[in-house]
Amino acid sequence: MNVRRRLISATAVTAATALGLGALSACSSDSAATGNTDKFDVVASFYPMAFLAEQIGGDHANVTSLTEPGQEPHDLEISTKQRAQLEEADAALFLKGLQPAVDEAVSQTGIKTKIDAATLTTLEDHGNTEHSHEGEEAHAEEGHSEEEEHGRDPHVWLDPVKYAEVAQGVGKAFEKADPDHAADYKKNTAALVEKLNGLNGDFENGLKNTKTKVFFTNHAAFGYLAERYGLTQEAISGLDPESEPSGARVRELQQEAKADGVTTVFYETLVSDKTAKTLARDANLKTDVLDPLEGITDKSRGDDYFQVMEANLKALQTALGAK
Repeated sequence: MNVRRRLISATAVTAATALGLGALSACSSDSAATGNTDKFDVVASFYPMAFLAEQIGGDHANVTSLTEPGQEPHDLEISTKQRAQLEEADAALFLKGLQPAVDEAVSQTGIKTKIDAATLTTLEDHGNTEHSHEGEEAHAEEGHSEEEEHGRDPHVWLDPVKYAEVAQGVGKAFEKADPDHAADYKKNTAALVEKLNGLNGDFENGLKNTKTKVFFTNHAAFGYLAERYGLTQEAISGLDPESEPSGARVRELQQEAKADGVTTVFYETLVSDKTAKTLARDANLKTDVLDPLEGITDKSRGDDYFQVMEANLKALQTALGAK
């Protein structure tokens, strides 16, 4: 769709074909595909953004992701090929504050449609997560307002209501950027929002009556989810999900587990479970997976956002003693 691509010579196309630079899936990070399609080309920063782009774009969009399946999104570094991919895209969809390397790369490109999911809903500060500190350190010299922006919790996709708000904003951006297919983008957005509303209903009903409202996580990613459904998230390690908790923190959580009837320590699919298992062993608790959905891998309990979120709901119901 990009006008520059329509000027690619037959020789260039032939060369690209010879190199096997075909269309890629939404979870690929190879930068070649975006420049070789007449569809609405969207480069997404990581899985939750790629999923939105795929669902809303449908048959009209070619979606690629900068983050590979199984790659920890926060560790992403942008390659020269990926920068070229961004330049050739029709739109970039990202969540400012989560991946500093992506934020920088997008800001330096001439891409016309830059969709920052962080501007499409309200971000809140859920404490000293690893992301807030990374943001504060990276932008310490850019003023207080910039620090506040990056101190906010970016994990909005784990709250179906906030994710639906983002979806609506993305849909409108797609309609504006590619008006020829606006009607389909509007229809696809409405269908996605309806499914997210249904997921919200499942969580509301499934977590309404539980023996405890407190759950332990390796990584403070579930602040929005906890707030939405009246729960309390206690993260083991503040800055680094792979760091060992201090003895004092372990004792504190042991006491809280007894006081609040906590049964389970949750860990993730993309980071080590060592910290969670250390606490569980010391506190005589169970362990289970609560997936922050930063990427889909073979270890994921489902093939897409909705399947994994339903698995998360079941894990929470079990751990919290749903009645």
